Amino acid sequence: MWIAQMTPGFDQLASLGAAGLMGAMWLWERLTSRHREEQLDDAHTRILSDRIEIGLLVDVVKQNAEAMTRLSATQEQLLRQISGRAG
Repeated sequence: MWIAQMTPGFDQLASLGAAGLMGAMWLWERLTSRHREEQLDDAHTRILSDRIEIGLLVDVVKQNAEAMTRLSATQEQLLRQISGRAG
């Protein structure tokens, strides 16, 4: 099977000549490159956004750990007071 039959528009590109074909290839490369750069920019923005959210999550986990430590200390103190009165 001919490449011209498999690729629509190949005949039109071939009629441009070598310089026209090189120009078309350059334009196609620039378009795909621009699209890839946009994808990278979007990914970078998401990563920065995720970093902020992860930082907030870590802060919440630290606060919860501190609260649990205080609760545990309070419970131990209460248990000591109760056992001291009972004995």
